[in-house]
Amino acid sequence: QVQLAESGGGLVQPGGSLRLSCRTSGIAFSSYAVSWHRQGPGNQRERVAIITIGSNTYYADSVKGRFTISRDNAKNTAYLQMNMLKSEDTGVYFCFVQGPNDFWGQGTQVTVSS
Repeated sequence: QVQLAESGGGLVQPGGSLRLSCRTSGIAFSSYAVSWHRQGPGNQRERVAIITIGSNTYYADSVKGRFTISRDNAKNTAYLQMNMLKSEDTGVYFCFVQGPNDFWGQGTQVTVSS
């Protein structure tokens, strides 16, 4: 059974940091690209970062220089380090794995507010 479990969301003040984790099971994690997507209130889901099988990384312009995506294949886990958070970063953050099959996590809420 494939499972993706996101964690690390919460309430943070503007300028603060959070680290999201996406722990997977039931897949050959190293054979999957991993991306983080977010959906803010009233907005469509958008991709914010992706890390390839070869650990190349790409970011949306809105988060470039503030967010860092990484992966630990030994732990079957991907991470999103989010620094200098802004109110517009608020939303539900989803982990997505692409490979032989594609799977979404259930999301974790990130709220940036003073």
